[in-house]
Amino acid sequence: MQVKCPTCQRLIEWTQAPYRPFCSERCRLIDLGAWLTERHAIAGEAATPEPEHAPEHRRES
Repeated sequence: MQVKCPTCQRLIEWTQAPYRPFCSERCRLIDLGAWLTERHAIAGEAATPEPEHAPEHRRES
């Protein structure tokens, strides 16, 4: 079965591709970089950051 690489759209044979669904390690790393730099994201509402709490100081008796 032939599929297109999601990065470069090159046709690859699914069973022969060691980096599937990508055609090469380069395309795999390009995709990973897009996720890490947030060019790719899963749709949804933005998460609200949790307020930072000051550490609790315990009073020793």
